[in-house]
This record gives sequence, C-alpha cells and structure tokens, in this order.
Amino acid sequence: MIQRQSKSQPKWTDVKAKLASFDRAGLVGLVQDLYAAHPDNRTFLHTRFGLGEDVLEPYRQTIDRWLWPDAFRKQDTSVANAKQAISNYKKAVGDPAGLAELMVFYCEQASGFASDVGYQDESYFDALVRMFEQAVATANTLPTDTSDALIARLDKVRSMGHECGYGIGDHMDSILAKYTKRRDRLSVPR
Repeated sequence: MIQRQSKSQPKWTDVKAKLASFDRAGLVGLVQDLYAAHPDNRTFLHTRFGLGEDVLEPYRQTIDRWLWPDAFRKQDTSVANAKQAISNYKKAVGDPAGLAELMVFYCEQASGFASDVGYQDESYFDALVRMFEQAVATANTLPTDTSDALIARLDKVRSMGHECGYGIGDHMDSILAKYTKRRDRLSVPR
C-alpha cells in the first residue's frame, strides 16, 4: 500500500529526519551522488573543504561571465547571477577575506566593463554602487594589511566610477569617505 504524501512541501526538518537513519556509508554515498549531480555541488564541496589551488576561482569566473559578457557572442549581463556567485561562496565558507575579495572583484569587473564598452544601464550602476559599499564595509573588518590592499583596489574602481557618469563616482567618493579614515595614498575629493 502506498502512503499518501502530505499536501505541504517537504522541509529541512523532513530531510533531517530521513538523514538520521543513514549510517556513515549511506551518508557518504548520498554526498557522492550530490557531488556527481551538478557542478555547483562540486564547487560548494571543494570550497567548503578548501580543496584546489584557488577556491575563489569558480566564483570569479561566474562574476566575470555575468558582469563582463562577450559582446561578440551576444551574451547578456546579469547582476543577479553575479551576486549569486558571492552568495554561494558565503554559504559554502563565508570567510570574510574571501568574501571581500569577491566583492572587490565584482566592483572591478562591473566598472571595467562599463568603462571598456561604454555600457549605460542604471540598474547595473545601482548594483555596482551597492556592492561597492558592501565591499568597503567588509574590507574594513579585515586586518589592516589586507584591508589596505582591498581599499586601494576600490579606490581605482572609484576613479573609474567618475568616467561612468550618473553620479556614480560621487556616490563612491562619499561611501569611501564614510567607511575609511583619510589616507594620504587615496585621492578622495572633498
């Protein structure tokens, strides 16, 4: 006799209850099946366990693809997909230094693409400014040597922001001034 399923959608508690009945071999087999099922699962597990030379590389590749698409292949931009890469990294490990690196890379790619091809999309720029603020805030939580290097890269993004128009550079100026102490090496206008 087939048991009738509840009309509600299964939840984590339902899955957790089923997992409780697995022995070690069964659990390893399940993880192996998940690993084989989708490249995102492999990336997640490699990142979680620190496997590979550079665990940030798959996330950088995703950000690069969606923020600096190949115009000759008629690829589109997707802020949502680029942000999803950062969110996926955060779920896998959430290391603040890696998170800040990906956020700064996002800003570099977005401003670089806009500058390189003259891309003009207000929502793209709004997302860039929001990510810039998150990157500055996250970088400032890191040790000084790491923070200084990331802030220097963001200062270059800020300079490029002035070339984009829409007041992007001005927004970035105020964000950088808000989150960072005045540094002689930064050229933030007053």
